[in-house]
Amino acid sequence: MIDELFVQNVALIREASIAPAPGLTVLTGETGAGKTALLSAIKLLVGERADASAVREGSDALEVEARLFLRGGDPDGCIVRRRVEAAGRGRVQIDGHMASVRELAATVGSSIDLCGQHEHQRLLDPAMHVELLDAWAAESVTPVREAYAAALREARAAAKELARIVEMGRAADERLDEAAFVLRRIDEVSPSQEEYEELEQTLPRAEHAESLLRAVGGSYEGISGDGGIADGLGETIGLLREAATYDDQLSDLADRLESSLIDVEDVAADLRSYRDSVELDPDELARMQSRMASFQGLMRTYGPSMERVLERRTQAAEIVAAAQDGGERERKARKALDAAEARLAKAADALDAARSKAAPQLAKAVSEQMSLLEMGSAQLSVHSERLPRKQWTAAGPSKIELLYRPGAGLTARPLRRIASGGEVSRVMLACKVVLGEADATETLVFDEVDAGVGGATAVALAQVLSRLAQTHQVIVVTHLAQVAVMGERHYLVSKSDDDVPETSLVQIEGERRVAEIARMLSGDTSATSLAHAREMLDTARS
Repeated sequence: MIDELFVQNVALIREASIAPAPGLTVLTGETGAGKTALLSAIKLLVGERADASAVREGSDALEVEARLFLRGGDPDGCIVRRRVEAAGRGRVQIDGHMASVRELAATVGSSIDLCGQHEHQRLLDPAMHVELLDAWAAESVTPVREAYAAALREARAAAKELARIVEMGRAADERLDEAAFVLRRIDEVSPSQEEYEELEQTLPRAEHAESLLRAVGGSYEGISGDGGIADGLGETIGLLREAATYDDQLSDLADRLESSLIDVEDVAADLRSYRDSVELDPDELARMQSRMASFQGLMRTYGPSMERVLERRTQAAEIVAAAQDGGERERKARKALDAAEARLAKAADALDAARSKAAPQLAKAVSEQMSLLEMGSAQLSVHSERLPRKQWTAAGPSKIELLYRPGAGLTARPLRRIASGGEVSRVMLACKVVLGEADATETLVFDEVDAGVGGATAVALAQVLSRLAQTHQVIVVTHLAQVAVMGERHYLVSKSDDDVPETSLVQIEGERRVAEIARMLSGDTSATSLAHAREMLDTARS
């Protein structure tokens, strides 16, 4: 949800801000006043491509900044800033940190939908129709869709494994001799990662055993031998104990030295244990050096690491086994794939069945809303077509597309082929109302949703937008007084008559709003128009 939007140097706007209501916000004004500039700012906010020509003439750069509350996001809100220079360079910041336009689109784009005529409309993209259906029937469809997706992953993994085994078998004849040699060569050494790591630790100790024994033996004698450190400390402690009978301070010093003596004796004990553990065994040393030489030889040939040597052994063993098993591994892999495909087909049937049950109900609900929008006998239907197995995707095994029938007896056609932008906008509006809270999009911005609308249709459109605002934040650019009076907040967009025109955007209330509604009704602010405007506003509030 957009909490506040600040725009600077965008088209004719020098500086403007808007704080949309949580429900319905309306923007009105004379044609050409610059309402589209605000929509351009919102497009930048959702991560659409920047156009340097949108920078206000005479300015170095435009800037759009907004505070948003995103579903599942920081409860304190998210601050987004986008700057586009006249030279074409741009910059994006999210919560004060540098970000890319792609990150902006991922963070904000999915929460705001710009519902302009044939522009930024997910409804015209058949790929989004299945998502619309699944969102509406989430309770019944989501479990079977997840089961289908899991079965598809399993089938793809089984197919990949079969392809690997087949390829390995195809190359087995050519590579068999080499693989058998590699396997024999490695198995002659019979290496293991554990033995190699142990040798790395113990071999240096065995190779330098004599030096270690000299160092440890000398250190031990220096501590515990006659006249060693321990004897010297013991004599010193004894002298201090005798003198302490005349001065208590020396007793503390004697205690400290005695503690040190204990540590020294502990070190001497450890040195003795280490000395006893070091063995001078030429035969064992030779064996260890031979093993390490064998390991290093394998790593030079098949490495560079022992892990890689063992991987080469596994690969060679598979090739040899594949050549010797008479195709058994391939038969098992094909059987596993057939079983996975059978489970996938069953899951696909279940998903299609769940969607087929929900589709007519969705179409009926949307068609009812379309009827409320004075679209006559126009109807929406959901067409499902099972795709060849190779075309199945994570979205499902069938192509789902919304079809539009302008009237009874007429042929249903894909939504993207509807000629009238006003019809597209109203169909989309009907879908949004039906989806309600199931729609992940939080903010809907409608531009020209009222194109070609008047009379009873205008009243119906206003009522539907008002209902939609109960589940979404809705921002509408409108020319209809019937829509404008339903807004929780009303912003007036106007343009100055200066040599360099400037668009302003102000929230209007009270008599100023009455005057704007009157202008929209009849083009003037006569007493009759003003009275009619007040009546409409009073009715909308009741």
